[in-house]
Amino acid sequence: MASLLSLSTVVSHRILSLHPPPLNRSLLFVKPKLPFSRTVSRDLRMRLHSQTTNYGDKEHKPSSIDSKLNPLEGAGTKNLEKVVATILILAQVWSPLPLFGLDSAYISPAEAVLYSPDTKVPRSGELALRRAIPANPNMKTIQACHSTRLFTFWIPQRKPYGTMESNVKKALKVAIDDKDSILASIPADLRDKGSELYASLVDGKGGLQALIESIRYQDPDKVSIRLASSLDTVAEMELLQASGLSFLLPQQYLNYPRLAGRGTVEITIEKADGSTFQAESGGDQRKSATIQVVIDGYSAPLTAGNFAKLVTSGAYDGAKLNTVNQAVITEDGSGKVESVSVPLEVMPSGQFEPLYRTPLSVQDGELPVLPLSVYGAVAMAHSENSEEYSSPYQFFFYLYDKRNSGLGGLSFDEGQFSVFGYTTAGRDILGQIKTGDIIKSAKLIEGQDRLILPAQNNSSST
Repeated sequence: MASLLSLSTVVSHRILSLHPPPLNRSLLFVKPKLPFSRTVSRDLRMRLHSQTTNYGDKEHKPSSIDSKLNPLEGAGTKNLEKVVATILILAQVWSPLPLFGLDSAYISPAEAVLYSPDTKVPRSGELALRRAIPANPNMKTIQACHSTRLFTFWIPQRKPYGTMESNVKKALKVAIDDKDSILASIPADLRDKGSELYASLVDGKGGLQALIESIRYQDPDKVSIRLASSLDTVAEMELLQASGLSFLLPQQYLNYPRLAGRGTVEITIEKADGSTFQAESGGDQRKSATIQVVIDGYSAPLTAGNFAKLVTSGAYDGAKLNTVNQAVITEDGSGKVESVSVPLEVMPSGQFEPLYRTPLSVQDGELPVLPLSVYGAVAMAHSENSEEYSSPYQFFFYLYDKRNSGLGGLSFDEGQFSVFGYTTAGRDILGQIKTGDIIKSAKLIEGQDRLILPAQNNSSST
């Protein structure tokens, strides 16, 4: 019988090589005459490009394990390995506790991040956007306490009200003790608004004091409402504190358009075949529907800025949409408008400025502030010439599906594209879009004052 170390090594390598079987990944982001290309068959990452490429129809298969890693021989032993691997996978997925020290003893931190991404990667656009605001450290502490409460509140078993109350008290103490520091972080012309929000956060109907009272009475409805209200207030205060970019752009990128903050884009989509959109709540059917996207210049100033510039110039008005597995992408607009190819721009979690022309390696523990693994994430396609640059025009809505992701619930392309925003209204519309539908109009309804357009934009592209 092999040692536990040998067996656990085999199991960990098997786990990393697995990918979910429900959908044929050879069809993922693949459609004739669409701007995509694909890497070698052993590479699990998809590639989205602004170019036309032909594809085969071969099914992707998991990579095999090097025989040198497996000292065990014989059919019986191989069956035992499969059973043990299955047990460990299920136990790790369903249990928050370590498996007798196996994950700490034999699984590296780079691999461990794939096991529990739910604690590291936000699963909604709203949460991702809140986390991305470069606010006062004290407000970030309050926000972290809120996130912990939000996670524990949705546990389907009995609510851990004692832990929740402790977290709220911690947030309240930070808010009271550091009031001067919190308000001092808000620009002088916004200080009055900040004071109103602060008072609401501490003593308002949806504030921390009221939330503590709801927790003590163990009223889940009031806890839910007041928790959401206090989260919104925290986000509003953080946005007041973040009056611009918290870092300096590299000198070579100063001649690109950039967005120094947040913006909101309203996109109206029209059915091309005479069919209608169905409202999520069962409302009237419509030939056109509106989607709102919040674009984030705090984490992707160049990508969001270039997109906002294209929107304001009417570049997407009348653009056709194409649907592929897990994405809705715009047609290739080369030549339609003057545009630039922006370098790949990804802000790593825990860092203060984006990386340029460098994708992240999730297996090495790198996670983006704006993850792709969120339904309704908005990102730029890759340039047809280089994956180090984004397309000058094509963007796509990512229809994240956990069934089509890796073992840790992350997209196989996490960290590979410039994500610059999220669909915050009209997410139900995304799944109803069909190839041939048209963007009737795209408008920048908020954030025009944060869009910076240099006198001469860099017109070079790779």
